[in-house]
Amino acid sequence: MIQAIQLILALSFLVVIHELGHFAFAKIFHVRVEKFYMFFNPWISLVRFKKFEGKWHVKFFHKNKDEEWNKHPETTEFGIGWLPFGGYCAIGGMVDETHKSEDLAAEPQPWEFRSKPAWQRMFIILGGILVNFIAALVIFSMVLWLWGKDELPLRNVTSGLYYSELLQQEGFRQQDMILSIDGQEPQELGDVVQLLIIEGKRNVRVLRGTDTVSLRMSEDLGERYLAIQNDFDREEREKARRDSQYQRAHYILIQEYVPFVIDSVMPDNVADLAGLQAGDSIVRIDSIDCGCQALVQNELRRHPLDSITIGYYRHGAYRTADAFLGDQCKLGVIMRTKYDYYPVNHTDYGFWASIPAGIQYGWDMLVMYVKQFRLVFTKEGAQSLGGFGAIGSMFPAFWNWYAFWHMTAFLSLILAFMNFLPIPALDGGYILFLLVEMITRRKPSDKFLEKANEIGFWVLIALLVLANGNDILKLFF
Repeated sequence: MIQAIQLILALSFLVVIHELGHFAFAKIFHVRVEKFYMFFNPWISLVRFKKFEGKWHVKFFHKNKDEEWNKHPETTEFGIGWLPFGGYCAIGGMVDETHKSEDLAAEPQPWEFRSKPAWQRMFIILGGILVNFIAALVIFSMVLWLWGKDELPLRNVTSGLYYSELLQQEGFRQQDMILSIDGQEPQELGDVVQLLIIEGKRNVRVLRGTDTVSLRMSEDLGERYLAIQNDFDREEREKARRDSQYQRAHYILIQEYVPFVIDSVMPDNVADLAGLQAGDSIVRIDSIDCGCQALVQNELRRHPLDSITIGYYRHGAYRTADAFLGDQCKLGVIMRTKYDYYPVNHTDYGFWASIPAGIQYGWDMLVMYVKQFRLVFTKEGAQSLGGFGAIGSMFPAFWNWYAFWHMTAFLSLILAFMNFLPIPALDGGYILFLLVEMITRRKPSDKFLEKANEIGFWVLIALLVLANGNDILKLFF
């Protein structure tokens, strides 16, 4: 429920400011805006309000057709719809989802979109994209100003990294320290994932003990990772269906090599019943050596509803304890984190310093997202596409203002980028047609724009069905 509330709040905010971008530029160039709605309102609106005859008129749960209100097209009707999948800004004289070509059969009027020069129409269309992009940079700047930024440089992770079986197949060994990827030194763990999985870089140099070793990644590493991630998600969903209290885990591709040291033990849980205490360092599950948190967690997952022997150190002395795991495969402990073992660089930003830092951070996030698109056009990437359910799961299951605003800013970048794609019915499609008009000096006919928008609309519907269909399949299969 908390994730759903965060998703609805974030999307509502982003849709409103997106449409405000169109609205503001339309007003600047004296173009009428007939309707401005948050959410869609087929047949009926939750609330409608409009100013005419010198006062505001408000109606709740009202049908959209109202002859009295239609007599005053010079003012904007504002409202909230009941279908929370977006919103719209109906601009007078523009062929879009609210107007067909037949609606514009009369002679163009000075206050209509179609009567304005191409450069003004371009700004009106770009308004939503610009506002979403700028909003993301502003939010990132304010996040840095309020909370600062924590960075754990890879060079500070002196015990090296944990590598999943997938990366071990590529030649990595546990506790290798990555020196460079295609000649570039990754600064943080996220840089490693971006370079190897998102960008598909292949040549890696690692420090293994005192030796420097060169590795070459497979071309399909990104696709194989997505395939494993999809299988892992399917297994986690099955566990979640069996136990409503189950908290889904995440596939660990790569992680800082952090000892499994208990910070606190939850009472009457697996670890407590086995006699484990705060400060104990787990190093073995049955006969398997587990030198870090990820290895312990992976080994625990192999023993649902099973008895295990835990090997651990307490005050330098090696001990063992027998335990019985539930189907969640968890010990019921809170672990010490990587920040307890490796020095973290924390940077505080003053108000003015946060602005350029937020701009740079937002730009880096956008570049990373755009680079991920190479994986979307693979079979594994298509299966990984998610809709509203997947987006909602990106928010934490508890309320956290930092996480909420950080994710809202990221979604604002995504919304700006997706609307910039040259697909008819999106802002990018209108921009493409306007560029063609400005180059050829010939304006596309209203009928052509209507047909193009219809095609674009069905393309978008197909993408929505694919993305949300994946969510439904993941929910039930």
